[in-house]
Amino acid sequence: MPWPLRWFVRVLIVLLALAVVLAGVLVYTVRRSFPQVDGSLRLPGLSGTVEIYRDKSGIPHIYADTAADLFMAQGFVHAQDRFYEMDFRRHLTAGRLSEVYGAATLDNDKALRTMGWRRVAEQELPELAQETRDFLAAYAKGVNAWLAANPNASDRSLEYSLLKLQGSGGKPEKWTPVDSLAWLKAMAWDLRSNMEDEIDRALALTKLPRERVEQLYPGYPFDRHAPIVNEGGIRQGRFEQRPLPQQQGPQQRTRAARALTQAAKTLSDVPETMSAADRAGIGSNSWVVSGEYTAGGKPLLANDPHLAPNMPSVWYQAGLHCRKVSEECPYDVTGFTFSGVPGVIIGHTDKIAWGFTNLGPDVADLFLEQVEGDAYRYKGQQLPLDVREEKIKVAGGQTVTLTVKSTVHGPLINDVMAGAKPSGEANAVALQWTALTPGRTADAIFALNRAKDWDEFKAAAALFEVPAQNLIYADTSGKIGYQAPGRIPVRENGDGTWPVPGWTGEYDWKPAPIPYDQLPSIENPADGFIVTANNAVIDPGRYQPLLTQDWAYGYRSERIRSLIRDAIKKGPIDAADMARIQQDTADGFAETLVPALERVDLAGPAVQARELLTSWDGTQSAGSAPAAYFNAVWRHLLMLTFNDDLPEGARPTGGDRWYEVVRRLLDAPDDPYWDDVTTKGYTETRDDILRLAMASAHQELADRLGEDVKKWRWGDLHTLELVNGSLGTSGIEPVEALFNRGPLSVAGGKDAVNATGWNVQSGYEITAVPSMRMIVDLSDLDKSQWINLTGASGHAYHENYWDQAAAWARGDLQPMLSSPAAVKKAATHTLKLNP
Repeated sequence: MPWPLRWFVRVLIVLLALAVVLAGVLVYTVRRSFPQVDGSLRLPGLSGTVEIYRDKSGIPHIYADTAADLFMAQGFVHAQDRFYEMDFRRHLTAGRLSEVYGAATLDNDKALRTMGWRRVAEQELPELAQETRDFLAAYAKGVNAWLAANPNASDRSLEYSLLKLQGSGGKPEKWTPVDSLAWLKAMAWDLRSNMEDEIDRALALTKLPRERVEQLYPGYPFDRHAPIVNEGGIRQGRFEQRPLPQQQGPQQRTRAARALTQAAKTLSDVPETMSAADRAGIGSNSWVVSGEYTAGGKPLLANDPHLAPNMPSVWYQAGLHCRKVSEECPYDVTGFTFSGVPGVIIGHTDKIAWGFTNLGPDVADLFLEQVEGDAYRYKGQQLPLDVREEKIKVAGGQTVTLTVKSTVHGPLINDVMAGAKPSGEANAVALQWTALTPGRTADAIFALNRAKDWDEFKAAAALFEVPAQNLIYADTSGKIGYQAPGRIPVRENGDGTWPVPGWTGEYDWKPAPIPYDQLPSIENPADGFIVTANNAVIDPGRYQPLLTQDWAYGYRSERIRSLIRDAIKKGPIDAADMARIQQDTADGFAETLVPALERVDLAGPAVQARELLTSWDGTQSAGSAPAAYFNAVWRHLLMLTFNDDLPEGARPTGGDRWYEVVRRLLDAPDDPYWDDVTTKGYTETRDDILRLAMASAHQELADRLGEDVKKWRWGDLHTLELVNGSLGTSGIEPVEALFNRGPLSVAGGKDAVNATGWNVQSGYEITAVPSMRMIVDLSDLDKSQWINLTGASGHAYHENYWDQAAAWARGDLQPMLSSPAAVKKAATHTLKLNP
């Protein structure tokens, strides 16, 4: 062999050997953190043996003799699978990301310290029931037992090994009950109400007159889309489920619009933990059907919360079972949990089931303040600002001191912005938000988990203060119900739709929120089913006080109601029918927009694309060419119609509010919104914009997907990337490749029942998803079904890291087993924890 070739071969052998060694080291490092799921382990602090059965998906069912052992074991199991995620969230909610990730996360930390989530959680802990504090402490003990058994970075997860290489991450601190409570504040933030709508209205007002801004926020279409509660109202200080006379609706709020751009930037710096940056895609579906209409003769309950896609999923499936259910150990509950929080958030016990959707009440207001130095004006006086300093440690940099200032209404959220200097009138923005007051939501979780009937469920719901959710209910006796819980403020004046002057005091919140007994509630309604999909709870014409003005507009809820009625007509409903409804992809606006598009004179290659819509049924499967074109037209239509009129922060992102706006504009061909103000000497009308939208959509898709319109596929545009919330956005491709997965081609659309949201301003990629799906069959709980977005494990390359994702994308479900016999039969791993 010639010497140059021999030299090349030797170099190649050395490089291959190094690659094998590095691969082996990587495999060893990755697998070293995988949890032990078989055999036995000693867990100091237990009072008795705990058994953990896992199925092929890695979903644990925990069996214990005492409640304290049950929640301690849950903490241990969460830490086994998801501790890095828990630790990341802990740093996030405390405003301490920069300790690990450096200056890149400093704005995030400033925003979180200004909000003070962890400070509120610290104040909240002593106000909880003693039992709740005990369970939080037991959970923390389980997490810390796992930490003690895994002292090295490579034992904990791959992320810690990488952080150790770059000199950050350190040794995780012990878990505390406050760490769990702070995550509930993140849940409340992500499911907050209309705060962005308040800012968007005020920002739009900087370019448009009030009446044109109000065009963009039409009233809820009660004539076409039913609210959740169609029976009853308040009588003698309580909500009663019987007809009441008409009442008057709320009045409009006054304008105020200074310092809002800085406030909007501050809010955007608060990291989204469950929701997407495009919050218009955040919502949920839930519905329950009476046993009168089901094959099993007992209720069926479905739920799918729409949140940001996370890797791993925000949810963790688990079963928590007392071996003998008793007053001392009352838990037999299966469902979706949050890693870092004890108990089950959504699921079922052996007797009841419940689901959540975001109620969306107006629980946050922006108060415009007059600040001068360290004082602010309030009711004719100059009051001192509440001032505190926050020290933010920065990895690789100097500690940063942040001064946080607050008025009587709350923290000044624009005050963390460089250059936002006090000057003149209304020069600061304060945030008043119910979650910044200590509450008892943690008590509610345990109360829900042990509830046995409707009365106990309602008592548990009374403790669920933030975030306010639509709670649907079903039980094995056959009852179905709905309850609106939450701490919802009552205002002296205004309706929460616009930022208001804080210095007058006239828009202050009253000391007491809406009494729980006055919040809407129904049981066994005449329809025989209940649907919630972030639609209006109740017609304000017959219900006061005000819940909000900013609902979703009822396209999903009305579609679900229609599909349920159709299923009832065909015969008894079963879980398969419920699953088909969850997978429905129909676009609720297609039947309105397509005829308008077809009436427009059109020439050129876009004509062939428009022909795709002629026989289209409005569904949005991943393989649909018409869906691809329709959504592209919708995207360009919104941008062409509104982007020239609105500032960047207030531009449309899509969704059913814009369905209502455009629906009305289609009947007004000469409305000023149709005109493109950037074109001088010509005034566009409706048909001009519709024609240009079709042509622009065709051009975009031809460039991206090819000239053959019949080969276009919605799923080639509408894709889902599963991105790790920390290192998955590092900007370092090899690191991101370790933790991120996808893309997946996915059906559905923003306000389809299968609500896979996307932002028209940025493209068709998915920004919000049904983060899990669940169907509970109260006739036989082992016939219930569920699916998670990713998988049980938070360890990259573990077999359960994203093993449910492909099934989720197809719309498949897996058995949601809960009885001891079914759980043990399905188990592929069994671990015993001994004292």
